[in-house]
Amino acid sequence: MSDAEKIDSEERVSRRSILRSATGTVSGGLLMYILFGMLGRGKNFLKPPGAAEDEVFNSLCIRCGKCAKSCPYDAVKIADIDEGTAIGTPYIIAREIPCYLCEDFPCISSCPTNALDHTVILREQVKMGTAIVTDRESCLSLNGIRCEVCYRVCPLIDKAITLETYRNPRTGRHAIFEPVVHRDQCVGCGQCEYKCVLDRPAIKVLPTKVIAGKVGKHYIFGWK
Repeated sequence: MSDAEKIDSEERVSRRSILRSATGTVSGGLLMYILFGMLGRGKNFLKPPGAAEDEVFNSLCIRCGKCAKSCPYDAVKIADIDEGTAIGTPYIIAREIPCYLCEDFPCISSCPTNALDHTVILREQVKMGTAIVTDRESCLSLNGIRCEVCYRVCPLIDKAITLETYRNPRTGRHAIFEPVVHRDQCVGCGQCEYKCVLDRPAIKVLPTKVIAGKVGKHYIFGWK
């Protein structure tokens, strides 16, 4: 083999090595993306009752699926490759099937790693998210039509959701019964979203961190 042929052969080997390395890097990155991410496309999933904050939950949850198997309503789903969150992660879509806050919380008791906190035994302790009226213009109650379905189905009625009554400014005579969500009482079960009579719900349950503001330290509320 001539010197030129040796150099050409070495260059081909080098190129193959680089391509293999690059392919491995891309494949590895893709695998990590599939297994632990796809969060860029992520939906605002609700976690089952008793779930810890994201970082703690993700470190404790072993994606065993026991919480989903134990749910008598099939509300808890397990994320697949195209769900927009890590594969195997349990989640709830309230508009499809909400959490009914079972008295014995079988999803929590079935969790082997405490990713779902076993000290949560009362529905008032649950914090899956917070309901919010996302479309005030479409809400029937806010248009002066008697509805209040979200209020009526709330398992913490008159605590998590109350009705605020005032005169309808459009007619000047009739009343509006506005559903008001109280974030400190709402557990995020999603029953209000599920039962909203609109084709697309005007009230939705979202992770609290998505909708919650944060007051700066330089603001002082003297009454708190």
